[in-house]
Amino acid sequence: MSQLLSDLRVIEVSAFIAAPLGGMTLAQLGADVIRIDPIGGNIDYRRWPVSDANGTSLYWTALNKGKRSVTLALDTQQGREIAQAIITASGENAGILLSNLPASGWMGYDALSAKRDDLIMLRLTGNPDGSAAVDYTVNCASGFPMATGRGGEPVNHVLPAWDVAAGLYLATGLLAAERHRRRTGKGQEVTVALADVMLATVGNLGYFADVRVNGAVRQPIGNDLYGAYGHDFPTKEGRRAMAVAISNRQWRALGKATGLADKLAMIGPLMGVDMDDEGGRFQARDAISAVLAPWFAARTLAEVEAAFAGSGVLWGPYRDFGQLVAEDPRCTTANPLFREIDQPGVGPLLVPGSPLSFPALGERADHRPAPTLGQDTDAVLGDLLGLSSAEIGRLHDEKVVG
Repeated sequence: MSQLLSDLRVIEVSAFIAAPLGGMTLAQLGADVIRIDPIGGNIDYRRWPVSDANGTSLYWTALNKGKRSVTLALDTQQGREIAQAIITASGENAGILLSNLPASGWMGYDALSAKRDDLIMLRLTGNPDGSAAVDYTVNCASGFPMATGRGGEPVNHVLPAWDVAAGLYLATGLLAAERHRRRTGKGQEVTVALADVMLATVGNLGYFADVRVNGAVRQPIGNDLYGAYGHDFPTKEGRRAMAVAISNRQWRALGKATGLADKLAMIGPLMGVDMDDEGGRFQARDAISAVLAPWFAARTLAEVEAAFAGSGVLWGPYRDFGQLVAEDPRCTTANPLFREIDQPGVGPLLVPGSPLSFPALGERADHRPAPTLGQDTDAVLGDLLGLSSAEIGRLHDEKVVG
């Protein structure tokens, strides 16, 4: 996989989640992603969680794996000129900027494309008009917090879903723009607004249509699965499990594995619903759960797992992050997704690579660690800009580079 995009060079000027995730996605596929930060790091450099031992940001290192790091005094004219030179440096598959920071002045598309007319710039904004927004302010307006929980106050999810989706849109858009440049020789500025990522997703999942066509607004239903059967159950020792039956095959498997098929079959005639239809099972969800709940309550989570093994039942245990790491055998190097690396500033660390799998290439993922801040500054200045060691030394002395 490290060869897939090995001829592609991307310069990233970013902070927080979306753009760094987009850049890392490309780096893990082999692209040379060079992140430029101010000397001392950008506003996300020390964001939580951090290492208890020395304060290294586990968040920053996790989102910047496989990249090179350059630090410049971006508050000086010379530092900005060097950044421009790196962004617009020669190379057939270079001249690409990825950013979620305000793009004006020295980092504006007009200023950069004047130095390289085939420049590609991928830029994330908050709102389409360029005004600021973050995942939390976009999410609150999305409708999802009002449909989460069991009613009453809105419930925010802790997953920054819109940032994650935006990061993947940025990576996809960058590859599309680069493909267009290969065909036409023309660069362009590509923008995506975080708010539009949210709106597109709400529309793509059918919630706009539900309002317009049916006049319906999805209500909070706890952990039940909307439109089909799914429910969470406490087990004997106080753990919880989620059981889901979307297809008829899964529904029959759930009844057989629990030994409750006959009792579950009685619900349809009693309630006047078709239990061979996922909508019917959704309507009867409370009655179904009432039949299943004692079965789960009488068993430990391990006993539930044993009963469902090989049965075709669609289910999963609830875990906190600690239980996920401790219990899930997929969170080990036995899974090709993971590898143990030595992360500078942290030490030995189990990290994931790209979840994409290309079996023909053998190796599944690129597991390079995140750089230390500024560690590649001299190499980039020498290799890309052709600066001599004396010139680089002078820039260090003048505190233009870190």
